[in-house]
Amino acid sequence: MPIFTPWTLLILLAFGLSLWAQFRVQGTFSQFSRYRTSSGMTGAEAARRLLDANGLYHIPVEPVAGRLTDHYDPIHKVVRLSEPVYAGNSISAVSVACHEVGHAIQHKVQYPMLVARHHIFPLVNLTAGAAPLLLLAGFFFNLTGLLLLGIIFFSFAVLFQVITLPVEFNASARAKKLMVQMGIIDDREVGGASRVLGAAALTYVAATLMAVLQLLEYIWIFNQSDER
Repeated sequence: MPIFTPWTLLILLAFGLSLWAQFRVQGTFSQFSRYRTSSGMTGAEAARRLLDANGLYHIPVEPVAGRLTDHYDPIHKVVRLSEPVYAGNSISAVSVACHEVGHAIQHKVQYPMLVARHHIFPLVNLTAGAAPLLLLAGFFFNLTGLLLLGIIFFSFAVLFQVITLPVEFNASARAKKLMVQMGIIDDREVGGASRVLGAAALTYVAATLMAVLQLLEYIWIFNQSDER
């Protein structure tokens, strides 16, 4: 495998963007963790209110260890919130909590991109582990067949990343709208919520950009080897 390709600089820039996005989401979350919401609700209370308002009474809200480990589990149908979000009553806490409820609402209404992500996940789960091994073997032994198979397997992971983007943006849009409608935040706090959710979304954008560029680099290497 060539050490440098026409894509190398772009991939390095995308990697830098990814690191910056991670720092930014941590910093933005910390910044708005200092601002208590006017409603005084905790993340757990805000999540419960939105779930109940959307007829999702059966979905529990549970604390989970860690920081920014919040997620909606579509298999067990539970919203899990990290401890600072679960018990916190800051703009950051309720924004993250309501974002995860946004995923639960997507699940209920069968949001098309979420459905697509669920369908492709088993395939990604099967191919993700094999893709790096196939790519390495293809590069090392100069076997174009293995390299092509590795590229195909890796492309499923990239597709999953691409599909994830609209899922995350839609969940954030639902969260911001519902937080105001339900009185969880007021108009003065919308800007802070937007910054928290926007910083989180940027991490997905950076990860997707890097994955797409890596895929293009692998395709370029495959074309170069095929021409020799």
